[in-house]
Amino acid sequence: MVLATMTVFFQFLYNDIPAHSIQMHLIQTYSTQTPEKTMTHLIYVADPMCSWCYGFGPELQALLETIPDAKIDLVMGGLRAYNKQALDDATRTMLLGHWQHVAERSGLPFDEQALMRPGFIYDTEPACRAVVTARILTDDDSGRAVLAVFHAIQHGFYASARDVCDSAVLAELAVAAMNQVEGEGSFDEASFGETLASPMAMSDTRADFEQSQQWGIRGFPALLVLHDNALHMIANGYTARDDLIKSLQELQQSSQKEQA
Repeated sequence: MVLATMTVFFQFLYNDIPAHSIQMHLIQTYSTQTPEKTMTHLIYVADPMCSWCYGFGPELQALLETIPDAKIDLVMGGLRAYNKQALDDATRTMLLGHWQHVAERSGLPFDEQALMRPGFIYDTEPACRAVVTARILTDDDSGRAVLAVFHAIQHGFYASARDVCDSAVLAELAVAAMNQVEGEGSFDEASFGETLASPMAMSDTRADFEQSQQWGIRGFPALLVLHDNALHMIANGYTARDDLIKSLQELQQSSQKEQA
């Protein structure tokens, strides 16, 4: 595959921001693959311990089903990364309120016991690092295996109240998801755990957080599409599948008009 370095601009196609894509600012140089044919390249900026990202999961999956050849890259946002304080009652109540809103909007299950663990420290860095570890270990250009790990961690935390700050739990969930995509026996928990604890995984995870900040993304989920050498935001928060499709179509139509 040919690697091309391209200059990326952030353009918005969301809510009341005009659909003709306002060029906001130059972000940085972004390395990506130049495919032999045009394909949809999505970049999903999120955190596996973000409740609205959990709620957004079915909408994203429904979108991907309409564009099966799409490539998706995940960039971890670090919602509460490196937090060291145990969850207090006020924060727990606030989070449970968010969870209720997400449950009402998405219909997804939540187990409140996930937040009831004594001394629970809501640090999202380990879960983010597990997703980055999957990215390091898998050889899947489509990004589906990494996305499967992301969703498995989400389901483990929100629906099953698993402690996804624990390395052993993360290895179990991630390896099961990776093997389901790439074949049983492709990965093992011991090897995953070693990579999860490696300086490379820690460094790459921090780099993801920094990338998200450099792009000016402050809320999750955020879904971007790489189109005509530019990044366009098509989801800034929970967004329904039909709205995602509409934004993609508007982007494609705008590009066709410019080329005409």
